[in-house]
Amino acid sequence: MTRPASIASTRLLPPAIVLVGVLVVAAVFLPWLKFVLTIAMAKALAVLGILLLLRAGQVSFGHALYIVLSAYTVAFAAQNRFLADILLLLPMGILMSAALGLLVGLFVARYRDIFFGMLNLAFSMVFYSLLEKVYSITHGTDGIRVAQPSIAGIVLDRVAYEWAVFAIALALACAAAFLCHRYLMSPAGQALAGIKTRETRLEFAGLSAKRVLLLAYVLSAALAGAGGTIIACATRHVTPLLGYWTASGELVFIAILGGIGSVLGPLFGAVAFELVRVYAAAAFANTWQMILGAVLLGIILFAARGLWGIYEDLSARRAGP
Repeated sequence: MTRPASIASTRLLPPAIVLVGVLVVAAVFLPWLKFVLTIAMAKALAVLGILLLLRAGQVSFGHALYIVLSAYTVAFAAQNRFLADILLLLPMGILMSAALGLLVGLFVARYRDIFFGMLNLAFSMVFYSLLEKVYSITHGTDGIRVAQPSIAGIVLDRVAYEWAVFAIALALACAAAFLCHRYLMSPAGQALAGIKTRETRLEFAGLSAKRVLLLAYVLSAALAGAGGTIIACATRHVTPLLGYWTASGELVFIAILGGIGSVLGPLFGAVAFELVRVYAAAAFANTWQMILGAVLLGIILFAARGLWGIYEDLSARRAGP
């Protein structure tokens, strides 16, 4: 299994290098895009978690729960000057999301298909409502302003800070994509496909489908936590809307847009989603949601495997028969 995994990793390297190069060049020559691309990479981290669950044939409509949890973790922790450093806030946000993911996963991993998706949505909306109601702590819909954290103990000016957060988000997204790829190539990752196709066979092989799915669920929660931490550090303002059901829907949207055939799909999808939204909102302020819907409809009808599927088809044509 090592050799096929290494071959697959090698095939992903060229498009990954091209994507990173394009993002860096775009951020350099179009500085206003730096923030947009930072948010895109943060969402790509969460969508990588969705990808793991989709490999098992399960979809979560409530993964924004872990984004908003880690974002509020950052907002509260950053009020302490000894904790207000991204290198501390990042693991804190990830660990908090992974811990909640373990608790929720112990329950939802027993269910499949629509029950799995809707239970995740229910947990997410309960937490969203709680954030809105406990105004004395969370400030409700007004949210919490996040003081600019330091980076490795260094306080940067605004421009340097934005570049640093962008670099961290891009590096995290690339590292997470590589680790997810290795995970999916491992026996535990291969077992996820068994849940989708024939779960009973896993049980006969001595593997617990529930434990396999639980591990993937905790990893997906941790990835969403990383994304939420980056969003909080980039926007420096946290509100309960980060955990609303539409935010979870965006993650599923991006997963479909990018394609689930590769770990690079979430990165392609997140960048395309944010760019389409920004330009659609600028050109059609009152109908930009319709533009996003049309894009998704077009992907479903004409490119069911998403942007990554389009890339694979073009590569196959270029390679020839």
